[in-house]
Amino acid sequence: MKPKNTPKSDLDALDSTAQSIESETQLQGATKPVLAKRLIALMVFFTVISISGLIAKQGVLFCILTLLMVLAVFGRQRSALYLLRLYTLSQLALVSLLPVFLYDPDNLVVGPTQVDLGLLQLTLPDWIIFSVLISLALLQVWVSFDAKVKAWFKPRMNFNIMS
Repeated sequence: MKPKNTPKSDLDALDSTAQSIESETQLQGATKPVLAKRLIALMVFFTVISISGLIAKQGVLFCILTLLMVLAVFGRQRSALYLLRLYTLSQLALVSLLPVFLYDPDNLVVGPTQVDLGLLQLTLPDWIIFSVLISLALLQVWVSFDAKVKAWFKPRMNFNIMS
């Protein structure tokens, strides 16, 4: 005669629970965070802008700090995420206030602005230039506050940008 199905003992239940938790953590550990393509594009943009600033000798210290932030982003430092967000928000604020800062009634130049981009020379009104700059700043803010970008950084709190 077969014995009736006896309920599992407490030890067996704990053991099966521990095994399921262990298998879940192994599955979670197996998935690596992926560097978002939009973050790569933003870091390439920051790198190009910083290198061009270094070549032109304009804001050298700011360009060096931006390059260090790019290195910290690729190093997955949590502090780089905070620096990136602060950087993009401050840039959005400054670009948005740029028309107010540049408005000087005594020195106001009426008419379009000449824009030289290498071989391309354009004559554009100021509102188009400001709207392009504000749109770029909004795009940077969107990238830096994206959930996929946040998932790239290490979950532990670390304010050391170089380790």
